[in-house]
Amino acid sequence: MRILLAALSFLVLFTLPAAAQDSPIQKLLQQHRDLIEQSSRRTIAPAIDALRDSGLPAAQVVLEKWQGKELWQRKADGLFFFAERIDAQTYRLVDIATGNETATAAKDEIEQLKPNSGIRGMIGAALVQFQLTDPDPARRADALNAISRDAEPAHLAALRASIGAETDPDLRARKERLERLLTISYDEDPAARIAAIQSFAGDLGVDARAALNPLVATTRAVVSGNPPAAENLARVLEPGSEALPKDEAYALLVAADLAPPRINRDDIRAALAANIQNGRVGSVPVAQLDTDAARERAYAELAEAGIVPATATEAQVAEALASHTFYERYAETDPEITAAAAAALDDIALKVGLNQAADLTLDALSLASIYFLAAIGLAVTFGVMGVINMAHGEFIMMGAYTGYVVQQLVPDYTLSILIALPLAFAITFGAGVAMERLVIRWLYNRPLETLLATFGISIALQQLAKNIFGTQARPLTSPDWLDGALVINDVVSISYIRIAIFVLALIFLGLFLFIMRKTRLGLEVRAVTQNPRMAASMGINPERINMLAFGLGSGIAGVAGVAIGLYAKVTSELGQDYIVQSFMTVVVGGVGNIWGTLLGATLIGFLQKGIEWLNPSNTLAAQTYMILFIILFIQFRPRGIIALRGRAAGD
Repeated sequence: MRILLAALSFLVLFTLPAAAQDSPIQKLLQQHRDLIEQSSRRTIAPAIDALRDSGLPAAQVVLEKWQGKELWQRKADGLFFFAERIDAQTYRLVDIATGNETATAAKDEIEQLKPNSGIRGMIGAALVQFQLTDPDPARRADALNAISRDAEPAHLAALRASIGAETDPDLRARKERLERLLTISYDEDPAARIAAIQSFAGDLGVDARAALNPLVATTRAVVSGNPPAAENLARVLEPGSEALPKDEAYALLVAADLAPPRINRDDIRAALAANIQNGRVGSVPVAQLDTDAARERAYAELAEAGIVPATATEAQVAEALASHTFYERYAETDPEITAAAAAALDDIALKVGLNQAADLTLDALSLASIYFLAAIGLAVTFGVMGVINMAHGEFIMMGAYTGYVVQQLVPDYTLSILIALPLAFAITFGAGVAMERLVIRWLYNRPLETLLATFGISIALQQLAKNIFGTQARPLTSPDWLDGALVINDVVSISYIRIAIFVLALIFLGLFLFIMRKTRLGLEVRAVTQNPRMAASMGINPERINMLAFGLGSGIAGVAGVAIGLYAKVTSELGQDYIVQSFMTVVVGGVGNIWGTLLGATLIGFLQKGIEWLNPSNTLAAQTYMILFIILFIQFRPRGIIALRGRAAGD
């Protein structure tokens, strides 16, 4: 059987069409046959480059098959084929030029080319040229991504050639931008590089800064005399200055073999101690080795005798530093290019700073909306009733857990959130009414007892949540349409969840204003707030209003809990993270005033973000500074930004 297969193979070999053996692509591979067979990353480049630059229609397919380990070589004559397996021992050979079947071969008659990862990467870089003009837009996008990750000088010409034929507007814009970036790095024409650099002035893209920063990167150097005129000098450094301490300057001299190394004091002491003879080190008595100058003199004698390595004295160091010039030089040799890059980066830095301020403002507004939602309910209870409710944070926690439970029952996250919001309001409203009827109503005008009672209720509710849900954090998953962020540019962005919370805060602001100004309940609440006795004489039941007001404040806290739980893990301590900020918001804004609460939340949100920006590495310190600022603020404005008149103000 093996003899028969060999005979058939021999027959096929000498009866192949001339085109299969003499095609241009086959001839090109045969010219680089030795390199391909050797398959070394260090030597394979000419073969890959020849295929890439050949202009042959089959070159792309051959490179792709080679990269995919689908290129085979017949041992008998060294010709290259694509191979398709027929059975365990037989393969169908496909001509690399035409794609037509040419022959069959036994498995031991052909050898598979198996390029390693390094060679596959080189082939992938070569394929970019073909992929840039591929009919499939996805392939062209992949090619642009590959160039962005690992650009090479050869990509610039291919990229420029593909721009004119690009029909997709987005891909064309990407190609044009990438072409300018590659021009900065690889173009040989200084004028073209400068024009590309200037086109990125004020650009916020990270890729632009990545291309420009290497042009202004500097390295330190030292010479005897003046710096070479051929170098692109950035600045001259003075040894002993802040930019170049003396130790660093001398280390540059040592590294450049312009001065002998220095031995540190500890090593000098150790060397002297090891070479004491008859109470002396060299000619210096041990008793006199109590100064640096004496120790240096003794060490110099040992070095002169070849006992220890030589070291530089202070005088020699000073002389060496004074007789050399230290400077920084640009890696880029063209001064006009570095000047253009520096100017572009200055414009970018200014625009980045402005956009960072805008991003910080968005963060502060987002945080303010969270604090407003958390504090608005407290503003109702504290403002109308004068009750310091330390369990307010636990109503926030109850709302968050309500959202979690609803999601376990309703797997549709959008529908579950829509159900959870009113349900959380109803549950925490009922809990607030129960708390007011059972506890708070007996403690009016007794602030200390109220504080202690609500603090105890807070601890009890936390423990109850731990008993029911455990101590592990529970996720409250946001709907898909809230995933991600609104990206304005590479600097400014804000998550959709925070945008939703901001909108929810505005909705509650409008709803609260409507209730307080357009409904009978709001009229009665305002009346009780201003003068409860006069309101009672007009037929208003203050106890009923207190109950409803407390329930309303608690219900709003529950809704805030659902919103907060969308981006924070739901735990029994969730409310404790917001209770302090809620009280600060109410006190700073003005007790019982909705506009004051809004202003207080805005002030605290901006203050906290500003402090965190100035001191980003220490969140605890930022919290401390914020509390100190609030304490100082209420010394000058004890009734808050907008002072309330009535019972809560103590009038």
